[in-house]
This record gives sequence, C-alpha cells and structure tokens, in this order.
Amino acid sequence: MTSYCSLLYLAVFLPAAVLAYKFLPQRLRWAALLAASYIFFWSVSGKLLVFLLFSTVSIHHFGLWLTAEQQDRDQRLIAAAPAERKAIRKRFTTRQRRILALAVLVHVGTLLTLKYAVFFSTNLNTLLHSLRLPVSLPVPSFLLPIGISFYTLQALSYLLDVYRGTIRADRNLARLALFLGFFPQIMEGPICRYGQTAQQLWEGRPVTWQGLTFGMQRILFGLIKKIVIADRLNLLIKTVFNDYTTYNGGVIALAMVCYTCQLYMDFSGTMDVVIGSAEMFGVRMPENFRQPFFSRSISEFWMRWHITLGTWFKDYVFYPLSMSGPLKKLTGAARPRLGNHYGPLVSGSIALGVVWLFNGLWHGAGWHYIFFGLYHFALILTGNLIDPLAQRVTKFLHIDRSCMPYRIFQIVRTALLVCVGELFFRANGLRAGLAMFRTMVTDFSLSSFLDRSFLSLGMDKMDFAIVLIAVGIVLLVGILRERGVPLRESIARRPLALRWSIYYAAFFFLVIFGAYGVGYVPVDPIYAAF
Repeated sequence: MTSYCSLLYLAVFLPAAVLAYKFLPQRLRWAALLAASYIFFWSVSGKLLVFLLFSTVSIHHFGLWLTAEQQDRDQRLIAAAPAERKAIRKRFTTRQRRILALAVLVHVGTLLTLKYAVFFSTNLNTLLHSLRLPVSLPVPSFLLPIGISFYTLQALSYLLDVYRGTIRADRNLARLALFLGFFPQIMEGPICRYGQTAQQLWEGRPVTWQGLTFGMQRILFGLIKKIVIADRLNLLIKTVFNDYTTYNGGVIALAMVCYTCQLYMDFSGTMDVVIGSAEMFGVRMPENFRQPFFSRSISEFWMRWHITLGTWFKDYVFYPLSMSGPLKKLTGAARPRLGNHYGPLVSGSIALGVVWLFNGLWHGAGWHYIFFGLYHFALILTGNLIDPLAQRVTKFLHIDRSCMPYRIFQIVRTALLVCVGELFFRANGLRAGLAMFRTMVTDFSLSSFLDRSFLSLGMDKMDFAIVLIAVGIVLLVGILRERGVPLRESIARRPLALRWSIYYAAFFFLVIFGAYGVGYVPVDPIYAAF
C-alpha cells in the first residue's frame, strides 16, 4: 500500500477501517482509528514505524514536562510577594525555553540526520576537497520514514502551543498518538494543529450517510485529478526532464507547464482523497488548497497553495523572528529613515528570507530546492518593494487595478512565474534546472509543435485531449468554488436520478480515461517523497 489512490487502499483498507469504526462502541472507536493508522504506517514504512513511536512518546513527555513547569510557576506566583514575581517568571521562562530547545533539538536533529546527512556530508567533502584539505567525512545512508517531514512539524506545533500556553499538554498518550499518526494525513498532510483534529479523532463521531457520500464525492474528484491528469502527464515529463539536452526551448516550456499542472493535480488530488477519507469518519480536516492558480501575486499564491505548511511557517518561524528583540529594534531604527512601508520591510524581509530558506530545504536535500525557496523569496520581496511604485504607475496611466483585464494579466503573470519555479523544483539538480531555463530562453522554438514531434514524447493527441477536458472540469469546479458556490451541497439537493447520474458519470470518466493498465507505471504521490 504505497498510495492513497491505490486499489488496495480504496477497495480494501479504507472500507475495512470504516466498518470496524462504525460497528465498535463509540468509546472504542479511537482504538480502531489508531490500530488502522499504525497498520497503514507499517505497510508503507515497515520497521521505521519506530521513529513515529519515538516521536509520539517523546513529544508526550516533553509536553507534560512543560505543563508541570507552568503549573509550578503559577503556584509559586500565587504564594509570592509582588516584588518577587518578575524574577519567578524569568526563572521559569528560562527553564521552559531549555526544555523546548532540547525537544526541538531531538526532533529536528532526527529529521536533519535522516533526511539531510548525505547532502551535508557530500557538500562538506566537496568544500574540503576544493580547499585541498586531507580530510573526508563519511557519507552515511539512512532509510527515511514516510511522512517524517509532516508528522515532525505537527509534533513541534503541538509542543510550541503547549509552551505558549495555547493548549494544555495531553496526558492521554493514545489521543496524542492518534493526532500524530492518523492514517489519511501521515504521508502528505495536511499539517494539522492539535486543536483542529485531536478531539474530533478521539470522540468517535458517528458514521453518517452524508459523511460517506460527501467523502466519496471528494475522493472521486481527487482520483480524477491524480489518475486522469497527473499520472497521464508523467511519461512526457520524465522523458523531457531526464534528457533535457535533446530538446529545444519550446519542448522544455511544454514540460515545465505540464509538470506544474501535474504537481498541482497530484498533490491537491491526494488532498481530496485524504480529506474525503477523514470525512467518512466524521473528521473535518483543514483545507490545503484554495484555487491557487487564481492568485494575482506570488504572495497570494502561497496563501492558497499548501496552506497548512505556509501557516505553520508563518506562526512558528516568521512571527517569532519578526517580533524578536533584535528585529523589533531594527524596525524601530528603520521606520524614521525609510517610512512606514519600507521601514518594517527590512526586518520582515530578514524573517521572510529565513522562512523561504527553510521552506526550500523542507522539500528536499538539494541545491535546486534551496534555489526554489530563495526564488520565491526574491519574487515576494520584489513585489513588496515595488508595490508603491506600481500603484503610482497604474494610477498615472488611469488603470483600474480591479478591472477584469488587469486581474487576468496579474493571474497569467503569477502563473508563469510559478511555472518557472517548478522547473527548478522538478529538475534533476540545480545545474540541470539552470541549463533547462537557459535553453528555454535562448533556444525557444515552435518547430516541435509545427511538425508534431512533441506527440512522440509519451503523449499522443488523445492523451492531450483527455488532459485538456479533465483540466477544464477542474477549472470549472474551481471557478464555482471561487464564486462561493457550495458545489457538493448543491449536488446533494438535486433529485436522486440526477445526483447519481453525476456520480456515475464521474466514476466512468475515471475508469475509462484514467492512466493505468498496460504501458503505465503506477506513479507514487509526489509529496510523499518530501
């Protein structure tokens, strides 16, 4: 069971988990979910389940330790004289920070060791060799548990919320284990907060007809995105990216756009399956996408794409950094000199740069991932810097920034910038990404389209037609959602015959046009590798 879109998961594992959950007493339903979650994780990672268990037990311990310190502090403050309270708070804050630092060191250290040891060791050895130093570090090799990047961030968010006093540490180890290991989210997220899902998972909500039908609707739509579109595009993308020196800039541009489409359909489609699976158990998970390709700027795009990762970095990296003492002093010094727009931008840009460096590294151990993060940082920073100028220019030219033509221009511009970033994201290394970009700019040609040789890259005319039709369906659904149309509720209110005609039409569209069978290699979810 390597994918949420596999037949084994959809036809065997998920129905069995739903049935076991439904027929158990409410007070034991959490046990069915926890057992299913560990069985699922063991099926994809085997003995590496020990890392999830270690993370769960240690986070539970650190959380209780922090709460005990907070309770001790509160009791001492009650008994202390007013003059002593400041010193007590300071002493306990220092102790809590040390506990938090130890916990972060343990969990981030584990992630860094397993995921980045090879990258750091290789690059250090390259540096030592270039300096002609007779030293060589061993290059270790570790097996990486599926989903470790996701459940580590989720565990840290829990601990940081305990430290801040937003939540109390959960004394129930099983409830915390279920929060961290719930099987639909363990491979690709969304990255949930304790307050969002922990109690929902624990209380054993009933299985309802609406939950089942809405969940199946969501799963079916996600499968169309993943299997009809993303998997069908895969062969062309692999062909071009793995042998990019053979092709001109026009073909590379085609592969770039196709990969951007594939990544969105793969990840958002998998999220549909994940959220639909949780809905069957009565669990509402946070959305991870909100029509990102309707964005008018890169900043807006990242508020709509991988939302839970973006909010995690915002809440636990950007805000703490930007509100830290040194950066607040920097803002105070810069504001009188640079004004109310550019003054705060100085310290904000430092925090934003750190966020995007971490964001790039989070996606993988490679220079092209770091470049991907810094590329988006540069775009957002540039947008912040030139925004006042852009407003003055459009005002001078009497351009209404809210009019449809200007909005379409912004959307197309943003989509093109995103596609360039995804070119580097998918490339087989930074050098390959730079070479592909250079070819696309300096050797752009439409010859492959005029002589139709692009149809020999793994997709024929029928493949392109199917992808365009399916993308059109996804686009239509996106437009309706963007306009606030409650699509699933609207379908549910239709007459029985019409409602089930829609379901069957979607199902047979998936069965007939899905990319599977002879000639197709099953494509693992892209974000599961991160």
